[in-house]
Amino acid sequence: MPLRIGLIGAGANTRQMHIPGLRKQPGVEITGVANRSRESSQRVAGEFGIPRVFDSAEALCADPEIDAVCIGTWPYMHRDFTIMALEAGKHVLCEARMAMDLEQAQDMLAASERNPGLVAQLVPAPFDFKLGPAITRLIREGALGTIYEVNVNVLNASGLDPATPLHWRQRADYSGKNVMMFGIFVEVIHRWLGDHTDIQAAGDVVIPERPDTETGRPGKVTVPDIYVATGRLANGARITYHFSSMAASAEGNGIAVFGSKATLRWKMGDTAELIEHGKAAVAIEPDAGTDRGWRVEEDFVASVTTGAPVRLTTFEDGVRYMRVIDRAYESWKAGQKLGI
Repeated sequence: MPLRIGLIGAGANTRQMHIPGLRKQPGVEITGVANRSRESSQRVAGEFGIPRVFDSAEALCADPEIDAVCIGTWPYMHRDFTIMALEAGKHVLCEARMAMDLEQAQDMLAASERNPGLVAQLVPAPFDFKLGPAITRLIREGALGTIYEVNVNVLNASGLDPATPLHWRQRADYSGKNVMMFGIFVEVIHRWLGDHTDIQAAGDVVIPERPDTETGRPGKVTVPDIYVATGRLANGARITYHFSSMAASAEGNGIAVFGSKATLRWKMGDTAELIEHGKAAVAIEPDAGTDRGWRVEEDFVASVTTGAPVRLTTFEDGVRYMRVIDRAYESWKAGQKLGI
């Protein structure tokens, strides 16, 4: 019997990554799709040869010929569709970020705990698939010494042109408390360095309106174009995040970890170097057997079919990063530091 998967939502990541990735797995069939409208569902079904079109996520989840679902909607529907699917006995692969806010993420985790026989997996932050395990090992082994400070910078000019259409990520009614790439890097930091203990954020909406292609009218931007957060990690280190879509010609995007013995510099593209104080930089190479690349769909299918535990990313880990996202957002709104 094949593993029969239904798609709830078919955004860019679902079309570009999940559908091809699932189809590479032996014994897997994508048998149905429910997108935002029947028309858009039919387009996806026609493009990818999916045999069944459902009028709603409810109908898809109720169908006994669906074993698992891949939820590829924007965060505003992740909680409802995840709970619906789990309660209907379906395994769930849910797109990141996990939810709109911490409360919704906790609801999703509770639903997975009520259904322990079902796989509940989040799409992981993919930026450090190659070097993440080696970096984590170096930090754990003390190669950097005592870690004093961590800087995360992701600066670009993607929002500099006011004529650039409104994106769903710039709408809080779709994205919730998720701001730019903050949450995806919080997940990476949790893998390398552990939890946060407090956070304080500040943000600016630089361009308050952008063309809304859905309505043909100006749409309100409700998510910051510039977002800065600083906090403390459980290991005592100060951490600073800086995200901007208004920074032309910016350099140095990545993560820097500063310790008493050495500095680690990681760059977008998953390259990194270790610089012992007073010595030349040495490139960090992947640990043997850990350069796995993108295997999200393979891992999901393995968890469903063999019982292999979910590693990247569990609902528990999703709640951990959503707690930081939520508290940072509330700190921005309140103008004060908040504990985590």
